[in-house]
Amino acid sequence: MEKKWKLFISENSDEWVERNGRPLEKAGLEVTFLQKDGLELFREIEAKAPDAVLLDLFMPGLDAIGVISAARQHMGSKAPVFLVMSTFSSPTLEREVMLSGASYFVICPFEPANLAVRIQELCRNRELGRPVSAKDTAGRPPLEIQVTEILHQIGVPAHIKGYHYLRDSIIMATENPDIINAVTKLLYPSVAKRYETTSSRVERAIRHAIEVAWDRGDVDVLTSYFGYTIHNTRGKPTNSEFIAMISDKLRLQMRSAS
Repeated sequence: MEKKWKLFISENSDEWVERNGRPLEKAGLEVTFLQKDGLELFREIEAKAPDAVLLDLFMPGLDAIGVISAARQHMGSKAPVFLVMSTFSSPTLEREVMLSGASYFVICPFEPANLAVRIQELCRNRELGRPVSAKDTAGRPPLEIQVTEILHQIGVPAHIKGYHYLRDSIIMATENPDIINAVTKLLYPSVAKRYETTSSRVERAIRHAIEVAWDRGDVDVLTSYFGYTIHNTRGKPTNSEFIAMISDKLRLQMRSAS
C-alpha cells in the first residue's frame, strides 16, 4: 500500500475545496485545508511538519517566497516540498519562485489528478534524499528551470497541456538521449503514465503546443534553436525533432559548463 503523504493547502473556500481539494484527497493524499495567510501557514508547517505544501504565491502576512524561506531557515532538511500556485506566470516570476526553494510552479486552473501524481513523486524523491528544488543544487539553474525558460522564450503558453508534456519530454531526453529514438514506444508512454493519460493524447498535445509556438513565437528565437526548420519550405519540426534539438542544446551547454 502506497504511503499517504500529508499535504497542506493554503486555501479553504468551499468552492475551491470541492473543485480541487476533494480530487486530491481521492488521489490518495491526506489533505489539510488552511486559510490563505502566510504567517499562519508557516506556524502550522513548523508545528506539524507536513510532507508537502501547496500554497498561493500572493498571501497576506507572508507571500509564498517568504513562507518557503522561513521554513527552510527554521526547519532545514525537515522542510516540506513546496508547490506554488498562481493564476499569473512569467519566466522571471517562475524562476524567482523556483530559486527560492519551491519544487514546482502550478499554473491555475490545474488538473488535480495530474498534480496529485507530481506531489507524490516529489514526496517520494524527498524521502529518498533526491534533489527536489533549485536550492538543493549549485552552479547552473536546475534542468527544469532551464527547460521552462526555453519554452517561455520560444512562445509555448504555460496553460496548455502540451507545455507540461513538452517540458517533461525534454527533461527526459536530456537525461537519457537514447529515449529520443523510441518516442512512441518509450517517451510518450512515460509522460502519459505520469499524467494519467494516453500516448496519443500526449502526442497531439505536444503537436498543438509546437504549432502555437510557431504561430505566436519570436522568429529570431525560433531561428536560434531550430535554424533551417523554420523556413516555409521545411515547415515546423516534428515532435521528436523539437524535443531532440532542445535537449541536444541543453546537453552541450551542460557539457561546456562542467
